[in-house]
Amino acid sequence: MSEESQKEEKGIFRELYDALFEHSWEMWVGSIILAMLSICLFMIASPWGSSGGLLNWGQNLFSAIGLSLEKSAPAGVTALFEYKYALLSITMLIGALGSALLGKEFAIRVAPVGELFKGLFGGILMGIGCILAMGCTIGGFFSGWAALSGGALIFVLGLVIGVFVAVKYLLWEMENHPKMSTGKSGIFLQAKTKGISLQPLAGFIVVIIGAAIALNLTDQVLIGFTLIGLFIGIILQRSRWCIVRALREPFLTGDSEPAVAIIAGLIIGLLGFTIIKIMGIGSEMTMVGSNFWMPAIVGGIIFGFGMTIAGGCTVGSTWRAGEGHVKLWLSLIGIIIAAPLTAEYIKPAFLNVLSPGMKQQIFLPDHFTYLGSIIIMLLILLLWYIFAKWNERTGKLSAM
Repeated sequence: MSEESQKEEKGIFRELYDALFEHSWEMWVGSIILAMLSICLFMIASPWGSSGGLLNWGQNLFSAIGLSLEKSAPAGVTALFEYKYALLSITMLIGALGSALLGKEFAIRVAPVGELFKGLFGGILMGIGCILAMGCTIGGFFSGWAALSGGALIFVLGLVIGVFVAVKYLLWEMENHPKMSTGKSGIFLQAKTKGISLQPLAGFIVVIIGAAIALNLTDQVLIGFTLIGLFIGIILQRSRWCIVRALREPFLTGDSEPAVAIIAGLIIGLLGFTIIKIMGIGSEMTMVGSNFWMPAIVGGIIFGFGMTIAGGCTVGSTWRAGEGHVKLWLSLIGIIIAAPLTAEYIKPAFLNVLSPGMKQQIFLPDHFTYLGSIIIMLLILLLWYIFAKWNERTGKLSAM
């Protein structure tokens, strides 16, 4: 039977389903769409962020068991379904789960004990790092870069240092303690490779539930964040979008594709955010943290190390948890536990010992104009692109 005949037999909806869910998307496609959705969120209220939502999950958890959070939430803890970033994180997870089911890629994957420990420990480090740096790889880097935040430049430097040290540690562990990442593991509820699977139907139901959550809200901002969060979760899972890979692979395999994908998204976000700020649609100081330079570098190193040993940052852990990876469930648990405790007990003491010059809020156009700031950011991205391609071809900094 010819390919054309097969297409006719499939029907137009089956063709659409196969195009969306039969294979993973190119990561750069996901990156561009995610940047555009972040621009949409900025036009609604504020750009894409992830750690703030997980912080709120943890605050609600600790508040429920009676822990006082006077420093991290002096006005009281916002309820989950009243905070836009908490809802965004919830529907990102729902979207990723629905997408994994629709693509028949969901399974409960239990890693060896050593890997599970690394997931939890890495999550704890990310919870500490994102609070000290006042952002994660999304709010502090992907959105912070587009927002022309000086802290984003320092934060990404910290991330690179943390990732480099973590890669060196993992290579040392493989050589000296190989049993740490081996042992009993298991995969459960995996879709059948042949025959009918109920996973796509379950995925459709999950996506409908996510949409129903949004449509049952009354606040327009919350509705927008909830619906866009659902789409973000789907796109993350379909494109296997991962900032960890973009920063890790130069030191591991040399693959430049993840870095190029992130660069594409950063360029789109940079242009969109700049237009929004210049036109006065959104505040110029949105996503510009008071983290230049010490909070960004310290938090970035801690976060970068944690996300590398966990195997995913805040959003990477979220969409992989949606696929059923127990290691990343533990990573999310680590973030949810560590973030509110760090905000309550560690961050205030950390900031108190820093001089004002070590924790500034730097908006680059205040120092270089909008045009100068954009040129600086684009030049840095060009250098990153050149480096990634050079390293891929030469393997100079790659371990494998």
